[in-house]
Order: sequence, then C-alpha cells, then structure tokens
Amino acid sequence: MKYAYYPGCSLKASGKAFEESLLAVCSALEIELAELDDWNCCGATAYMAVDETKGAALASRNLALAEQTGLDMAVPCAGCYGVLLKAQAMQRKYPRLADQVSVGLKAGGLTYGGRVRVKHPLEILAMDFGTKAFRSRVKVPLKGLRVACYYGCRLVRPESPFDDSHDPVTMDNLLKSVGARIVDYTLKSKCCGGSLTGTIPEVGQNLCYQLLKEAQRREADVVATACPLCQFNLECYQKDIARKYTDLKPIPVVYFTQLLGASLGLDPVALGFPRLIVPIEPILRERGIMAKAGTEPAKAGV
Repeated sequence: MKYAYYPGCSLKASGKAFEESLLAVCSALEIELAELDDWNCCGATAYMAVDETKGAALASRNLALAEQTGLDMAVPCAGCYGVLLKAQAMQRKYPRLADQVSVGLKAGGLTYGGRVRVKHPLEILAMDFGTKAFRSRVKVPLKGLRVACYYGCRLVRPESPFDDSHDPVTMDNLLKSVGARIVDYTLKSKCCGGSLTGTIPEVGQNLCYQLLKEAQRREADVVATACPLCQFNLECYQKDIARKYTDLKPIPVVYFTQLLGASLGLDPVALGFPRLIVPIEPILRERGIMAKAGTEPAKAGV
C-alpha cells in the first residue's frame, strides 16, 4: 500500500509527534507514505475566509501535485483535510471557480483534474488496511486502558465521507480492535475552541475544560485525538485551565497513532512520547503496555 503524503505545516512543528507516530506505525505495517515534493501550506481555515478563490487555488496546488503521483493522498491534519476536501467540493459545485483555479495552476505549470482521493489516516488504517488486519499485528494489547476518543469538529464534517458527523466511531473501533476500553464520550465531535484559546482565552479554555472534564467524569485514562490543534489545545492549556477550574486533574492527550504504535510494541521515542507535556508513560507502565526503547523515529518513504 502506498500513498502520497501531505503533512501540512503543523506536523512539521507543534504536531511533530503526530508525524513521528504516524510514520512509525505505517512503516511497521509496510504502508508507504511518499511525502509530496514542494508541497505548500493549505491556507488553513483563515485563508478561505479572506478570499475563497485564492484559498481554493492554494489548496488545489497540493491536490495537483498529489494527482501527478497517481496515488491517493494521505492527509493527517484535520484542518488540512477539511480544507482540501472543501477545495475539491467547491470546484465541483462552481465551474467558474474551477476555471479560475485552473488558470492559476497553469501559471505554475500544473493541472488538476479532480481525480485524487483525499484520505485521513483513520480511514486508511481502519478501512484500507482494516481493523482485522491491524489486530493480527498487535504485540502489546492496550488491555485495561480507558480511552476517550475525541475527533474534534473538523475531521468528520462537513465534507468528510468516511464517518458520521455527530457520532463518529472509526477511531473507537480501531482502538477497540487493539484492546483499548473505549469510554462513552458524548462530546467526541464538539469543538475545542480552535484558535480561540489564543484570541479569546476565557472562551477557548472553557470549551477545552468541558471536554477534559467530561473525559475525567467518564474515568478515562487518556484522551485520543486525530487533530494537531485539538491535541495542542487540550494538552498545552491544562495548567491554565486548572487555575480557573480547580476540579480538573491532569490527563494525557495523545494522538491515536501513538496508542496504535504502543500496541505494535514500537519504541516510545519513535512514537513521540517524550514530546508530551502530560506524560502517558506512567499509565502505560501501570497497565503493562510500555514498549522497549531504542529505535529512531521513522521517516517518510521516497
């Protein structure tokens, strides 16, 4: 199995642990991720709000690069994933916009025919590779680990084709297949506040508090997410949130790929565990899940 890999900006910076764990897991499963040469920022959600035509063109440049490979496109960041799907949907719906984007791409020596399929790693691992096949590779079942699966508001809506927008279950099923105990987490697709944690902290932190407190109320050991911004907000602001909401206890917030990697017996360093602010190692040791150390983080295929 091989995919064109579009990391996006976050996975090369604040979301580095997501990239490390994703590459490590895919390498162990013999899934090749070939990083796109000369990819560019998708524009995030902000650029689309400023100028939809230029935003669509910026995102479509990456779609055109992926289309040249003839491969499906693996896009881990929920923000990038949503923007690229939106750029595709807009061009299918508005032919005039598609023509304008084509003119811009042509100036850069590119064409886009709308053929590339954009996929999130959740879809790739759970559906293309398959939960049954993943289960057969497990070396260290996540037995007894109570996980709150948090999808965020971008991954499963509005254009996402692989799960229900209000009650997604793909991550639940995938982590359940490797032995984790999935708690009933009703806020799994509620917004974490996005950029509000930096612009209107009292609002953003309150939204994060609700998510973390609900996970705590459900007696989750860890929150698993699939979005670098969600992971950042829910983990990095816990101390600030706890100053106002004193009933909040620290809880690890990790990428679902980090938990999958642990079930495969991969090195904690390769999975980006040392990058976590709220450590997960004590819980994994307590559950007998901690893997041996000693390997280097995996690299994307060429």
